[in-house]
Amino acid sequence: MSLNLLDLVKGYFTNDMISKASGYLGESDATVRKGLDAVIPSTLAGIINKADSGDVESLLNLSRQSQDSGILNKLSDTFSSAGGGIPSISPGLISGIFGDKFGSMANAISGFAGLKGSSTSSLVGSVLPLALGLIGKYAKDNNTTPSALSSLLSGQKNAVYAAMPQGFDVTKYLGTTTTTRTAYQAPVEEKKKNNWLLPLILGLGALLLLLWLMKGCNKKEEIITPVVNTDTVVKQAPLDTTVKTVMVESIKVTLPNGVILDANKGGIEDLLVAFLNDANAKPGNDNWFDFNDLNFTFGTAEIVPESKKQLNNIVEILKAYPKAKIKLGCYTDKVGDEAANKKLSGERASAVAAALKEAGVGAQVTGAEGYGSQFAKYPADAPEQDRLKDRRVSVSVREK
Repeated sequence: MSLNLLDLVKGYFTNDMISKASGYLGESDATVRKGLDAVIPSTLAGIINKADSGDVESLLNLSRQSQDSGILNKLSDTFSSAGGGIPSISPGLISGIFGDKFGSMANAISGFAGLKGSSTSSLVGSVLPLALGLIGKYAKDNNTTPSALSSLLSGQKNAVYAAMPQGFDVTKYLGTTTTTRTAYQAPVEEKKKNNWLLPLILGLGALLLLLWLMKGCNKKEEIITPVVNTDTVVKQAPLDTTVKTVMVESIKVTLPNGVILDANKGGIEDLLVAFLNDANAKPGNDNWFDFNDLNFTFGTAEIVPESKKQLNNIVEILKAYPKAKIKLGCYTDKVGDEAANKKLSGERASAVAAALKEAGVGAQVTGAEGYGSQFAKYPADAPEQDRLKDRRVSVSVREK
């Protein structure tokens, strides 16, 4: 019995399933469909990459877990209030298959398809257990050995990579290479007497290119310096991979010790330094400043590398204000299990505290607490643009 994993997974996402997903996620059918065009082959590429790494036993275990979860019979339940947009086993599966590569891949998919980051996470979180569940069922029905499974998946690599949409390359996020398939061409008999012709043509072309470049280097170009430096940048909600494009003004924040930080107007660096410089601003529980560029690998407390810049800025601020002491707070929205949300938010708050301690300013952190959805303002079925306001990591100044 053969296994065509790509077609099997695609078969589950009927028009009705896509409509249900788009309705729950607040996306259009076309956007979800375009997202799935990238999510499905990318997810399967991650699974194949896992098998190619030699860790097939782990892959089999994850596949059995997925099959046992019943995902093959209740995929549509995911896209409902009860399902929460992502199966409960998905965070562990995503970590097991993608590790720290997931955030970059999810952001790339969101940018390609025009999806919200939470929607991309939901789609990957649905496709991954589905694909692993199909593998688990196949392995069980056919008593498949790890080596046989590895060969089976490897044999589907070309089809999976060929299914990638044009203009989207997942290999740079997964660290894999594709096998390029080209049309067959009959061998052309080489005429030895003309072997000198091609090198001559290439040499003349290179010489002409060099002369053109040298000529261009002598031209003077006018450099226009803008008065206001506004950049379109991608910002992520603190506790997931939500991506939104906003216009922000880049500024320089100068600290008392002369250190100059690159920051955004109205960002945490700007507001925190202004508070510390204000003699009338009193420390205490009433003042909180939200990180605007602090993100974690989905479902974990692992800080993504892209967030290190803002963490380093906070380190520099604390060094410049050695008397300052802060408390960290981490918050979630109301989606999902509250106990799990509180546990994860606590782990993330502790991870930020640990990063600050490692950077040498741990003595200025008085505490780190995860509040889960305790202070969330919006219900679980609120629009994404509202719920992302509830997902954040914040700093409170307790001494200055």
